[in-house]
Amino acid sequence: MKLLHIDASVLGANSVSRQLTADTVAQWVASHPGTQVEYLDLAVDAPTHLSAESLGFRLPAGADLSEAQQRENAVSEALVSQFLAADVIVVGAPLYNFSVPSQLKAWIDRVAQVGRTFKYTDKGPVGLAGGKTVIVASTRGGAYSTSEGGRAMEHQESYLQVVFGFFGITDVRFVRAEGLAMGDAARTQALSAAQVDIKAHTATAANEAAARAVA
Repeated sequence: MKLLHIDASVLGANSVSRQLTADTVAQWVASHPGTQVEYLDLAVDAPTHLSAESLGFRLPAGADLSEAQQRENAVSEALVSQFLAADVIVVGAPLYNFSVPSQLKAWIDRVAQVGRTFKYTDKGPVGLAGGKTVIVASTRGGAYSTSEGGRAMEHQESYLQVVFGFFGITDVRFVRAEGLAMGDAARTQALSAAQVDIKAHTATAANEAAARAVA
């Protein structure tokens, strides 16, 4: 089984999402010692945002590509191949200005490739990357899940649910720690709740992923 561990927070050792992804991966590996883990730190090694050069992978096969497009294509190919090879993806996704970090969005833009992770048909889009488990460590300074107004403001979990679903992934789970900036008591409660989520998700998802891997 292959697990892709992705962090996106720019806070380094002070990042709660990094702490939660590390805990998630550790518990997953403890349950499945043979798991191969690859690590991608998007705060350190993020792909560039889409440009005329990096859109080269969307051109028809055999198209005459410039040297810049060929270099950017190599980046996109490495990222989408890494993603497709993984059975499990653990993503650290802090809430930045109501959405995900731009580094994580840049990665998504590189792996969202027609013919690789999705395709269009006469009945609409079809995901091509199904059969995976995604666990997202979602961290937020405020509380967004407890009110209609808060849920309308967040484009973090809702966005990732849609994107991975578009790729055909139906098993998307969230380890949520919110209210982290709302005082010590709220922070402690949020971190405790997140640990409960980690234990629950790694236990059930690991068994389901193992069953898919041998199917």
